[in-house]
Amino acid sequence: MTRHFGVLIPSTNTTVEIESRLLPATYQAHFGRLKSSGGGSFSPSRDEDIDYQSQLLGTAKVELVILAQTSASLFADDYDDVVTKRMSGGAGVPAITSAQAVGRAVRALGARRIAIVSPYSEPVNQRALRYFKTKHGLETIALEGFGATDAYAIGKLGPENAREAFARIDRPEIEAFVVPGGNFPTMPAIAAWEREFTKPVVTTNQASFWAMLRAFDSADRVPGFGRLLAELPA
Repeated sequence: MTRHFGVLIPSTNTTVEIESRLLPATYQAHFGRLKSSGGGSFSPSRDEDIDYQSQLLGTAKVELVILAQTSASLFADDYDDVVTKRMSGGAGVPAITSAQAVGRAVRALGARRIAIVSPYSEPVNQRALRYFKTKHGLETIALEGFGATDAYAIGKLGPENAREAFARIDRPEIEAFVVPGGNFPTMPAIAAWEREFTKPVVTTNQASFWAMLRAFDSADRVPGFGRLLAELPA
């Protein structure tokens, strides 16, 4: 049986759709695009777009809606709660943000002490550090960002940027690497990173797909993209 889920992405994103094709064909993603609210780089998308696109995804009879815009959750303490209610109200199904998925995925893997390797600027990285601590109880041991000023710059980054950052900041007390950014292409590289650094890696799109599989109570495992999808921890 084919399962259908909706994904809301910033209009500038060119990666989430590509990485969703790595899932088994029985899991079909359907997308809605969102325009920025104009509050600066990585700020939340327009409420009216979230409402409208959620409604359209509801007509496709999706079973879950994911907001794949991790940075948006970092701007306000209640953003996850507010936006998931908007999404659920529009689509008539449960909703989750990718930031929630990342935090929950790290906890599901049994990790608490993390290193964040992100494409974001320093101010956004500091918001991420605070978000994962206050919302998910995660302690950031090390943090490195690539200073991208917009989504276009993120899309031009490659997996080697993250791998080199891991090598610079790795230390024994780090239990997992977190790589936020839905427009940062990472999925095919995760398994190799985990073999080299012997600790799990959690990325925005990978965690979103994990959250979808868990929401569907799926028994399917998706090897080749890290422990999170290969083991599907609860």
